[in-house]
Amino acid sequence: MQIVIIGSGNVAYHITKAFVFNKIPLVQIFGRNEKELSKISEELNIPFSSEKLEDADLYIICVSDNSVEEISKLISKKNCLVAHTSGSLPKEILVGEYRKSSFYPLQTFSKSKELEYKKIPFFIETENEEDKKILFEIASKVSENVMESTHEKRKYIHLTAVFACNFVNHLFSRAKEISDSQEIPFDYFLPLIDETVQKIHEIEPKSAQTGPAVRNDKRVLELHEQLLKDESLEIYKVMNHSIQKMYEL
Repeated sequence: MQIVIIGSGNVAYHITKAFVFNKIPLVQIFGRNEKELSKISEELNIPFSSEKLEDADLYIICVSDNSVEEISKLISKKNCLVAHTSGSLPKEILVGEYRKSSFYPLQTFSKSKELEYKKIPFFIETENEEDKKILFEIASKVSENVMESTHEKRKYIHLTAVFACNFVNHLFSRAKEISDSQEIPFDYFLPLIDETVQKIHEIEPKSAQTGPAVRNDKRVLELHEQLLKDESLEIYKVMNHSIQKMYEL
């Protein structure tokens, strides 16, 4: 099977890398950013182009959600298989006379961070059983955790991921702002962060909750509010209200 990866960002880089590591042949990586494509091509020894899209049996579109529809129009080949990697878009967003599908990896991707691809869940949606077999076979070479998912279910998977990853990382960034403002090395907090994440491998998140809000410690809550300002203060109040509401405090 001839496969082309479209994109040059974090997802495209890691999908390409995962395919190369698992000996899934690629004929090309294609995109607009020639500089980034060149870096990927040099590292992984895959041909690239920002001008001509090679003929393929399968195109995997790894671009931002607001570019998927536009990019999909570049694929003129009929009856090939095209998949996007978005967690929130339906496969019908793809525009062309080809078979439409989604190939969603549930993970946060950064080019500078190595990943254990075998542990990444992949969610597949296709128009027919034959295409499902094709994508399952490919994904199963990369990951030990491949599942079928409708768009309706995938929307909630992506929403959950935003809460569990993007929001949490933003809180890490806000926490670092506070520690930096007091010249407290953020490294001090890494064991706490590691234990917090590790704990929910063994305990339900709701049962693992600790801190002044769940204890309804008004003295500490008021003290913290006095130390904060602007967005961090608003976040602190919203988060504590949410915790107290969950535990009916």
